[in-house]
Amino acid sequence: MAESSRDTKEMTFWEHLDEFRKVLFRSIIAIVVLMAVVFVNKRLVFETIIFAPRSSDFILYQWLDSLSRFFGIPSLAPDPFMLELQNIELSAQFFTHINVSFSLAFILATPFILYQLWLFVRPALYPNEKRSVVGAFGWCSLLFFIGVLVGYFFVFPLTLNFLGSYQVTEWVKNQISLQSYIHMFTWLVLIMGLVFEMPVLLRLLSRIGVISKELLKKYRKHAACILLLLAAIITPSGDAFTLFVVALPLYLLYEVSILVSFTKAERDEKVAA
Repeated sequence: MAESSRDTKEMTFWEHLDEFRKVLFRSIIAIVVLMAVVFVNKRLVFETIIFAPRSSDFILYQWLDSLSRFFGIPSLAPDPFMLELQNIELSAQFFTHINVSFSLAFILATPFILYQLWLFVRPALYPNEKRSVVGAFGWCSLLFFIGVLVGYFFVFPLTLNFLGSYQVTEWVKNQISLQSYIHMFTWLVLIMGLVFEMPVLLRLLSRIGVISKELLKKYRKHAACILLLLAAIITPSGDAFTLFVVALPLYLLYEVSILVSFTKAERDEKVAA
């Protein structure tokens, strides 16, 4: 009875392989097209987006400055600054341009790639499985982009402001290389995108029985300490406000994970069904 609900005929291994090849081909084409679009819009990508946080004119710094005046806490507002970058390798700027174009193209193409993977696995799924997979793909894409935005507008600027102005002594001046800036930018933005997948991952683990909602609730305090430590590592700032700004969304993600995870009874009921 259940087998008849699948909307596909039996395919051979080579037919599956051919379908997967088509998925890869379409995904690569999408990445290449987006990469070309990003590459030709060099001024917009670098000057308007990537290099915007290196100046105190960036929107987050302006927001902190407004908050400092509103609450009467001058320490909230960062000192005016303009981080200067330098390049010491002949070909570094060209290859940085290519690497950034590929990275942004891959991020922008993520929903399309997930959709192509969905088309590949859909014929082999039952109707109830299709609903679950569609939801997982949709939430993965949404949470990833929210994490990327949090990384760009909050985590990276705060980290850049702290590390870019930190000095062990006034005798040593900071001279930030282009490669170092781009590496930090890419790392923090992508890591926040991945961290925001926490609810989907924990829901999946609770679905297969590795964890449960009860377990997540039991170790909530331990998780809060770990997330606080993770926030301190991601953003090594010296003030409590910056640490709070980064740690708060991480902890909220953990609470959301508890809400969407399965209890033992719910998991057993689904297995029995």
